[in-house]
Amino acid sequence: MQPRSYGKQSSEQLDATFTALADPTRRAILARLATGEASVTELAAPFDMSQPAVSKHLKVLERAGLVSRGRNAQRRPRKLEAQPLADATKWLERYREFWEARYLQLDAVLEEMKLQRSPRRRRKVRKQP
Repeated sequence: MQPRSYGKQSSEQLDATFTALADPTRRAILARLATGEASVTELAAPFDMSQPAVSKHLKVLERAGLVSRGRNAQRRPRKLEAQPLADATKWLERYREFWEARYLQLDAVLEEMKLQRSPRRRRKVRKQP
């Protein structure tokens, strides 16, 4: 597999996306936002942490471009932005293809070894009188 070069912005975006996804709380927030917009209060409800702590997680997600902030009167709902996830998936897909090709090669080698061993086994088996 030939390494592809990514632009600085793309590389930084991937770094930010994977950094944001590294935390289980942030992944849970993204999962909640996948069902629709939510306020910080709504997002903080299922967690045993303060609203400011949830806000810090949201800032990481916003810097990564995974979450955007809307405005609805006094309410500022957060919304999932899926494009960075699509970009990360595309990047990971290359490695899935790489490993899939390697496993196919391994299957071929194992099948060849299996075919080579089969005749030997038959020859070694001796009938006893």
